[in-house]
Amino acid sequence: MTSIEIATPHGPARAELHGAAEGRAVLLLGHGAGGGIAAPDLVTVTRAATEAGVHVALVEQPYRVAGRRAPAPARQLDAAWLAVAEDLGERWFAELPLIFGGRSSGARVACRTAESGQAAAVLCLAFPVHPPGRPEKSRHAELDGVEVPALVVQGERDTFGRPESAHRREIVLVPGDHSLKSDTDAVFRAVGEWFGRILRLLD
Repeated sequence: MTSIEIATPHGPARAELHGAAEGRAVLLLGHGAGGGIAAPDLVTVTRAATEAGVHVALVEQPYRVAGRRAPAPARQLDAAWLAVAEDLGERWFAELPLIFGGRSSGARVACRTAESGQAAAVLCLAFPVHPPGRPEKSRHAELDGVEVPALVVQGERDTFGRPESAHRREIVLVPGDHSLKSDTDAVFRAVGEWFGRILRLLD
């Protein structure tokens, strides 16, 4: 594991790099609004990805690096994420396909930036379809804007809603709530199987 700082328009971000034995792609994983990269589902997905042959960069947004708890506005999150993706793509993982991913708020960032960042696929963990109890405040359009293959792993009891499947978008429901920590084995299996299919598409 290697930890590096990356300059962004909104202060330094940090990336924790986990190498796969034979890396065929790179997964950039972002954290949730109030949590960090040590979240159980992010740790599980890092293990599943590296075992499948995918390098992983766990990305800490600048507000977390600076020690702030409150997340930055979406525009700043997206700009910082794209700066990290560009730097990693040029300096560390040249010519490898980039897969964008994250949990909760990080999943929203991955979806919003997938096109401009030229992501080959998108992985969403606990996508927050709407605030709890507010289905009229839907964010489903962010998922619908993703044109590349996508996987959403969602807890069966997630109070942030349940996404709909669509062309090129798979939904896998696992036991548990928004934290996705009730059954990390189910998360591991779902992500590992998806990577197997995605890597065949990218070869």
